[in-house]
Amino acid sequence: MAARILHRLRHALSGDSAREQRAHGSGEPEDCPESSELDDDTEGLSTRLSGTLSFTSHDEEEEEEEEEEGAGEELGESPQTTGAAGGAEDREWGPAAERPGGSLLTRQLQELWRKSRGSLAPQRLLFEVTSASVVSERSSKYVLYTIYLIRSGRFDKAPAAITRRYSDFERLNRRLRCRFGCDMAGVAFPRKRLRRNFTAETIAKRSRAFEQFLSHLHSIAEIRRSPEFLEFFFLQDLRAAQRLTCTGMYREALATWANAYRLQERLGVCGSGRFLLTLAGLAVCHQELDQLGEAHDCCEQALQLLEAQGSHPLLGPFLQAHVHLAWKVGKDKRRSEARLQDLREAGPALQQQPTLKECLIKEPLE
Repeated sequence: MAARILHRLRHALSGDSAREQRAHGSGEPEDCPESSELDDDTEGLSTRLSGTLSFTSHDEEEEEEEEEEGAGEELGESPQTTGAAGGAEDREWGPAAERPGGSLLTRQLQELWRKSRGSLAPQRLLFEVTSASVVSERSSKYVLYTIYLIRSGRFDKAPAAITRRYSDFERLNRRLRCRFGCDMAGVAFPRKRLRRNFTAETIAKRSRAFEQFLSHLHSIAEIRRSPEFLEFFFLQDLRAAQRLTCTGMYREALATWANAYRLQERLGVCGSGRFLLTLAGLAVCHQELDQLGEAHDCCEQALQLLEAQGSHPLLGPFLQAHVHLAWKVGKDKRRSEARLQDLREAGPALQQQPTLKECLIKEPLE
């Protein structure tokens, strides 16, 4: 009985994939479900405009030239090259499920269902433009797009978001094409326009094009690991957070550091030097706002990342901060004290080393 139920579950899971393949007229699933081909999608424009897109300014017949989008061709489409990946491997259910006449508890069946769904539907990173605002300054006018980074199959209580304008996307596209010419050959990008840059239709089309553009870039392993691609998402936040911290605006800085943390977490770069700097910023701001428990947790996470490294410019400052915070909140500090003693014996006196806050302020963010 149990084996029959599991067979139906597996058949239902594979049926969704098969129907999607037949709808596309192909026997193999696409490697990257989000197409980067810039279709007009006119029928869906009204849905996007009334749903996820919101506008703070409406200039339907705007003829003024956008600052970063000078003369150019109409919004165009370029071809896309797609790869194909093999289907998901069959799930091995184990002896308990295959035993004749065996019975499974509801909890066990739900656990198998959860594991099978996880194996057949791996998590992906999605990019969604949630709003677009027309911004007018003294001598220029541009559209500011808000993009959420969403992990499919998981609910994010605090989403990671960025705001970028057309010129930011264009700069990223230009830098990546200079370095990854072959990989970028099949990546489409919305062209510049001479007129009607601020109409709802143009903004909706560009919003969808930017979603597809980022999804296609993220599907290419070499590009999604490149500094150009990663810094497009979180370098602006790091600079802003550092500037706010230097001026003593710790509450505003904390929110910016936290968003940079979420962006790096979703992009999978939690072991980089920029991520350690982000943890330093969070620890400093939490401490300045008298949130000592949160500051202690940030230091512990950083020290776990630094566990395998014999020396690092931030190791000493993190250890000193961790010892101080552990004493304040009543946590164990013996391990950090032992590591500090090892640093004293191996290098210069710790009194000569900068504090975590001094390291944070002096770190250049190029």
